[in-house]
Amino acid sequence: MATSPSYPTSFLSGSKHIVVCGGGVIGACTAYFLSQKPQTSVTVVEKSSPACAASGKAGGFLALDWCDGGPMSSLARASFKLHKSLSDKFNGEEVYGYRAVTTLSVPVLSERVASSSGSSLRGSNLLPDWVDGETARPAKQIGTTETTAQVHPRLFTQTLLSASEAKVIKGEVETIIVENGHATGVVLKGNKEVIPADAVVLALGPWSSRLSLISELFSVSGLKAHSIVLRPAEPDRITPHALFLSYQPAPGAKMLDPEVYPRPTGEVYICGMSKDAEVPEDPESIIGETESIEMLHKIAGTVSSHLKRDKVAEVIAEQACFLPCTDDGLPVIGELPGVKNCYVATGHSCWGILNGPATGASLAELILEGKSTTVDLKPFTPARFVKRRTRLGI
Repeated sequence: MATSPSYPTSFLSGSKHIVVCGGGVIGACTAYFLSQKPQTSVTVVEKSSPACAASGKAGGFLALDWCDGGPMSSLARASFKLHKSLSDKFNGEEVYGYRAVTTLSVPVLSERVASSSGSSLRGSNLLPDWVDGETARPAKQIGTTETTAQVHPRLFTQTLLSASEAKVIKGEVETIIVENGHATGVVLKGNKEVIPADAVVLALGPWSSRLSLISELFSVSGLKAHSIVLRPAEPDRITPHALFLSYQPAPGAKMLDPEVYPRPTGEVYICGMSKDAEVPEDPESIIGETESIEMLHKIAGTVSSHLKRDKVAEVIAEQACFLPCTDDGLPVIGELPGVKNCYVATGHSCWGILNGPATGASLAELILEGKSTTVDLKPFTPARFVKRRTRLGI
């Protein structure tokens, strides 16, 4: 049994030691912004390796105003601007593939649908030359270089984590030590190592519900998303256009909505085919399902002859990851009710890469200054689940 330590000496000396549990984009951004504050040291506990799950397998698409009209608007807008300032600071264009993109909505016809319809409308001066598949109607611009951008998510996460100079420990958090209503450290599985802390941040993505402090308050489910990464034979011909497709595999079949993101590294990322699934214990064990991966290859080859597997494009990755989702569709960011100095940041779903910077900056302010000024975190407070349970009589 691990012995609960007394408050860390840093608490008494005026400096603070923060333990961040989770080495994905949320944990990395939180560690980075904490490190920008004086007299603050950070330890990151990661079960596998930084950015090993969704933070390394996501698309990295960024949008300024796509969350407008709801509580996510301020978080997304603040984070979009932070992405630009971080890129300016770290030379993100060269280091982690930050760039503005033009974003198009493109209705693509599968061969079966195209043949059954008899004809299709290809003409659209919005489509770049490399998008040479058949389209059901002209493409529509849904994002400009002022409002949409991208990063390479794994490289971005690793850059922020490295810049934080946090101590990274490989291990799995078993429990949070709570003394007199305050979080004072974490206990790791296996060797039962105790890491003292002035504050603990739980940024565990879809694995958040593994901790009873969280599961007793709210649930975090996993949405399994598939993706492939291709390297075209002529990468210079692929322009910075993010594509949001609508694709019908066969007449009468359900419409699919895959996404295509060319990267400045010369690769093209294609994702889609999501489904609810149980999150496995080990993030390294997650693999894509054959049917979903094959469908993504079919879509890639249909939208562009440059993306046909093997013949033209090299297959770099065929993969899957789990997006963390909450019951009400909003992320959970803030101090856990009833446990001082224990904070949670999870449930960002498909917008984790976009909203990582503003989440990290806001949490750092909340932890060290008592209030967030980057974004008002009230809509995302964990306390909302206490109110809901009270209202429902649970």
